[in-house]
Amino acid sequence: MSEYRIASRYAKSLLDLAVEKGKLEEVNNDMVSFSRMIEESRDFVLMLKSPVITSDKKLAILNQVFEGKVSDLTLSIFQILTRKHREGYLPQIAEEFHHQYNFNLGIEEATVTTTFPLTDKLRAEFSNAVEKISNKKVELTEVIDETLIGGFVLKIGDRQIDDSVSSRLQALRVEFTKNHYEKAY
Repeated sequence: MSEYRIASRYAKSLLDLAVEKGKLEEVNNDMVSFSRMIEESRDFVLMLKSPVITSDKKLAILNQVFEGKVSDLTLSIFQILTRKHREGYLPQIAEEFHHQYNFNLGIEEATVTTTFPLTDKLRAEFSNAVEKISNKKVELTEVIDETLIGGFVLKIGDRQIDDSVSSRLQALRVEFTKNHYEKAY
């Protein structure tokens, strides 16, 4: 079974349980914090996926790091996954949980890529634009990519608005190549 399917099933089960127990916001905050930790610590991810470290040791580390900092429900899912030797999927499960949480609440996820950090005004303009396009609340993720040269790329679900200088240059290259090819023959 693919990693995505495994992560999706566990995330769905956790979401349903969190809704049932009335702890949806709490568990979502835990999963977002866990995802941030994953981004910041490559060693932590390697530990979770290591076949050399025993599941008991991984569970002890998870308990030591998260006990008292996350809800009991989140801690119990860590324990269940570790007992089933599925702790290596925790990063994907946390990410997928947040996606399902947003979908469940009707929040559109969008990513804006620019060459610089957004100001509050620009962030609000992008959020408003996405809200108008999707008719939903927006969770905007910002990415900095200096290879764009300038402009922006806005991804909303499976749609993309590419208004970057690098994509314009690429389009010009294609056009020049096409014109050069047509003139040569």
